[in-house]
Amino acid sequence: MKLAEALILRTDCQKRIEQLKNRLIQNAKIQEGESPNEDPKELEKELTNLLSQLKHLIKRINRTNLQTPFNTNQSLADALTEREILGQERKIYSELLEQASLRQDRYSRSEIKFITTINVKETQNYVDELSRKYRLFDTKIQELNWLTNLVE
Repeated sequence: MKLAEALILRTDCQKRIEQLKNRLIQNAKIQEGESPNEDPKELEKELTNLLSQLKHLIKRINRTNLQTPFNTNQSLADALTEREILGQERKIYSELLEQASLRQDRYSRSEIKFITTINVKETQNYVDELSRKYRLFDTKIQELNWLTNLVE
């Protein structure tokens, strides 16, 4: 199985666990004299089984990420961390840029005037560069995901 397939299975498993949780909650309490739509014990068994599968899958994915070289200096796990930080930084500066670019219309001279404290053009260039780096990391990560076999 390829790493990308395992990632898809992990996402599917997480969605199924969330659905099971919701079904368990819906059947946790019923009106006296009624019976639940689904047997909570059966749902609990299914949930336990899915959580076990997810744990095993995540361990294999993590081992694969640690053992897979991304480049000469980094493992795939290191690259995933770097991509995550790039994404966070890009989001922060994008939100900063959004706030700095908001126009504040004044209808009279007595209204408070706001000024931008950052260089919008430089910040936009920085956001663009972060986006470019993020795309490059993400593309190579996706490529490796489809080329790498999942380890046991």
